[in-house]
Amino acid sequence: MLRKINARYTNVVYGFLLSGIMTLIVSAVSTVRNLGWDDATVGKWLAAYATAWPVTFPTVLVVAPIVRRLVLHLIAPPAAQPQPASR
Repeated sequence: MLRKINARYTNVVYGFLLSGIMTLIVSAVSTVRNLGWDDATVGKWLAAYATAWPVTFPTVLVVAPIVRRLVLHLIAPPAAQPQPASR
């Protein structure tokens, strides 16, 4: 059974997974786009991924709070919902 991680690590786990998945996709696209597809593509892709993810993960941890604050400044708060009249 998988042991759950303490909730105080939510932002770190989120950043870890987000950066891992995004780096996997972007490194694949960049590798194939720049080098084409051949027998060595997967190895080159994984090498690019292994180089990029250690940079991406801490970057996400630093940049995510800044982006959250920017989004809060750009998005209007939801309109208040009228409460039904009580009888």
